[in-house]
Amino acid sequence: MKKLSLRTRVLTGAVAAALGAGTFGAMSADASTPAAAPAAAVDADTANRNLQQTTHLTVAAATKAAQATLDAAEKENQRVSVAVVDRNGNTVVTLRGDAAGPQSYESAVKKAYTAVSWNAPTSELAKRLEQAPNLKDIPGTLFLAGGAPVQVKGAPVAGIGVAGASSGDLDEKFAKAGVATLAK
Repeated sequence: MKKLSLRTRVLTGAVAAALGAGTFGAMSADASTPAAAPAAAVDADTANRNLQQTTHLTVAAATKAAQATLDAAEKENQRVSVAVVDRNGNTVVTLRGDAAGPQSYESAVKKAYTAVSWNAPTSELAKRLEQAPNLKDIPGTLFLAGGAPVQVKGAPVAGIGVAGASSGDLDEKFAKAGVATLAK
């Protein structure tokens, strides 16, 4: 068998890779090919011990809460940003009010995340820093007043964070207005 030169092997490998990528792309883009069935199906009933049901806000509810929060702030001439996160801390909705500071957006998200993570208003959590100062080192958190959890039967399902008002107490007041809107 004849030994191929380095150049020939490299070119052959590159062509094979390109053909493989092209074939894969053509296969993955072909909508007429039926998808493979899952290897094993899990029975999706509540008696299955391998499953857990959770409650999440809809986008419509999160938007309603965020808008109510922003409206409450605007009534008091405060320029804020609002964030609503789901139970897992993922951002669902953010609204940046007119003329809100550039730092307010990220701070609102972090306050919402912190509130849902500990199922408590961030003003209460800020007080806990005296006993456990390294809490503030947890990534994505912000222990300043302005975050409020949204609860269903005492369990957190979302968090609302507000930042940019003239005080953390006002931020939290507006976040609680958003939570109250969801109770209606």
